[in-house]
Amino acid sequence: MASLRDIKSRIASNKKMSQITKAQEMVSASKLNRAENKAKSFVPYMEKMQEVVADIAIGYTGGHPMMSSRPVKRTGYLVITADRGLAGAFNANVLRKAYQRIQERHQSKDEYAVIAVGRMGRDFFKKRGIPVISEMTGIRDEVTFSEIKDLANSTVQMYIDETFDELYLFYNHFVSAISQEVTEKKLLPLTDIAPNKKKTSFEFEPDEEEILEVLLPQYAESLIFGALLDSKASEHAARMTAMRNATDNAKEIIADLELSYNRARQASITQEITEIVGGAAALE
Repeated sequence: MASLRDIKSRIASNKKMSQITKAQEMVSASKLNRAENKAKSFVPYMEKMQEVVADIAIGYTGGHPMMSSRPVKRTGYLVITADRGLAGAFNANVLRKAYQRIQERHQSKDEYAVIAVGRMGRDFFKKRGIPVISEMTGIRDEVTFSEIKDLANSTVQMYIDETFDELYLFYNHFVSAISQEVTEKKLLPLTDIAPNKKKTSFEFEPDEEEILEVLLPQYAESLIFGALLDSKASEHAARMTAMRNATDNAKEIIADLELSYNRARQASITQEITEIVGGAAALE
């Protein structure tokens, strides 16, 4: 049985740990509020952008490389993770799904490449020998488009240059403070906004082709930025929940240790009394 000193030391260390995790929970809760508001405020822009692109694409019959499927020789995977852990299964879930898809779809490393956003994802793929064609780490909690513009631009340009023929996006979608959903989205080609039978009467200046040349890359880049905002909100929510669970677990351990300490102390006192009584009886 552990000594009273050992139990007391464990109680003290667990109390310090619970203070740290509680502080981390409060920090993450504060960051979550800002990240959630930023992600939600970006939604109207994305919806309007999609509406405009769809209106132009519907009336355009020339075809555009970013909206047309082509034979797939190489696939790109943009995987968004965090730069650090202590966020429960936030990183593990998205990495597991992306890794499974890669294993299911490809037989050779020449058939795919990964664009890793976040240190956890980068390290995960490099450790397994998976080709990482581009990476970005150290993204701030309050990420701005200018911060990731080069990454988004180069990613879209790699598709245009046929470095890969399709691009999939993997990230954690923010559902609520206690729920994040791993999301797989086909980012390129933009087949979800392909022309349909519906006709429009809009007139464009300059023509549709020139507008699409500018607008489609911007739309794809905004999808990447939106996923990053979504992922940041999910990260803070996951870390807040993980730290709350850690604090609760620490409190349970402390309660058990205090019970053990009181029992051990009571047993020690009882033994001392017994020894005193026994010694007094021996002197009579």
